[in-house]
This record gives sequence, structure tokens and C-alpha cells, in this order.
Amino acid sequence: MSLSLDPTQLDRYSRHIIMDEVGPEGQQSLLDAAVLVVGAGGLGAPIIQYLAAAGVGTLGVADDDEVELSNLQRQIIHGNDDVGRPKVESAADFVADLNPDVTVRTHEVRVEPDNVAGLIEDYDFVVDATDNFRTRYLVNDACTLSGTPFSHGAIYKFEGQVTTFTTEGPCYRCLFPEAPPEGMVADCASTGVLGVLPGTVGCVQATETVKYLLDEGELLDGRMLFYDAMDMTFEEVEFRRNPDCPVCGDDPIETLSQVEYAEESCPVNAD
Repeated sequence: MSLSLDPTQLDRYSRHIIMDEVGPEGQQSLLDAAVLVVGAGGLGAPIIQYLAAAGVGTLGVADDDEVELSNLQRQIIHGNDDVGRPKVESAADFVADLNPDVTVRTHEVRVEPDNVAGLIEDYDFVVDATDNFRTRYLVNDACTLSGTPFSHGAIYKFEGQVTTFTTEGPCYRCLFPEAPPEGMVADCASTGVLGVLPGTVGCVQATETVKYLLDEGELLDGRMLFYDAMDMTFEEVEFRRNPDCPVCGDDPIETLSQVEYAEESCPVNAD
């Protein structure tokens, strides 16, 4: 690794550089890394903010939505003047103002079976900050098939969950083989969400991302962390790779074309 930190960077990242677990080599690793954040909303906002502040050199942001006034209660990288703008553009401007070391690649697209592999192929790590099961399964399946590690997070009212998937452990389908039937799980537009909740969950995802890029610490691989903001408790549940999992099991699928990604569920074809 060639170290090329200039005096401004030595100052900006000084609190990283003085840490034995990071140092100048670790900071250079962050600057050389490329991370894709899928979703620039409640979870994506703190993830993007902290990864940019940490000096992750290339941040991809994928989202096809526009900023709405109701987003501002929790999506902290967007402001009043951004209402009506594409979230990826608002996110890019926020990062540019925060840290000029970071290059933002904007992907103003809806993640679909025909584009997800192309979206993730140039990134070292993917962060799933989405709000629907269809995209979660798409991200899981594409990352698992390509061997790309990723972090998963989800929120609901006062509760959140986080886990990390690498090539060493199980995948999202080992834990949740398929999505619940349509209408069984309400979204935050109909049930609400505590504004600070995605900040906590997103920060855990950002932490996992930085740890992976630094190759330090223990990841939540094979462990799901559950957070209850009302009781202020964290609980952990371990889970294992399912040998019958159609994506990472003993006889996995080869392409996404073998999966039906319906809006309400994502079963895998028996064929």
C-alpha cells in the first residue's frame, strides 16, 4: 500500500491515525475503499454521513426517490431546500460539503434484477439501507452470488435490527427464506417511526462497514442485533447457514433469473 496522506488529511483524520487499530495505513485503506449505500433515506442518511466523515474514498448512493418534507424528521443529510430534489443529488451535495476527499457516484435508479449486479460490481462493500423486502432480497442474492460482503439494517416504530453478511457465513435468506405476505408488515408511512431510531441503527451499520474495511474487530456475521429504543435494550440472536438455502446452501442458484422478485414476496423457483 502506498501512503499518500497530505498534511490536511493528517489533520482531518488525526483521531483515526493515532489509534493503533487504524493508523495511517488503515486510514489509507478507507480512502482507497469503495462502498455502495442502497437507499438514501432514514438509514442511509447517517450511514452516508459517517462513512463520508470517516474518509471512505468512494461512496456510491443508489436511490430513485425525491426528498419530501416528511423525510426531514429523520433523514438528516437532507434539508428544506432539498425538498423535491433527487435524494442522490442531495446526498452528493451533503458529502461534498462535509469531506472533499470523498467521491460520490450517484445511481438514481430503482434496484431491479437486471441492474443490481452491475450496481454492486465496482464496490468493496454494500450497505442495505432499504425499506422494502423486495430490494433486500435483491441485494442479498446479488451480493451473495458475487461474494460481496454487505450490511443489512431495518427499522420499525421503536425497533431496529442489524446484521452483516460475508462470504464466510449465512445469508439473509437463511434467516428469512422469503418475504411475509403482502399487507402483513406495515411501512413507516402508515405506522410511523421514531425519528432518532434510524440514526442508531444506521450508525451500527456504518461501524460494521468501517470495521470490515479496516479488517478489525468482530463483525455481526451470523448474529442479528435487535435494538428496542423504548426499553433501551440490545439483544443478539445467532443464526447459521442453511444447507438448503437456495442462494448460499449446498446447491445454490447460479443467476438471479432463477428467482421471482414479485412486489409482495420473493420465493425462489423450484426449477
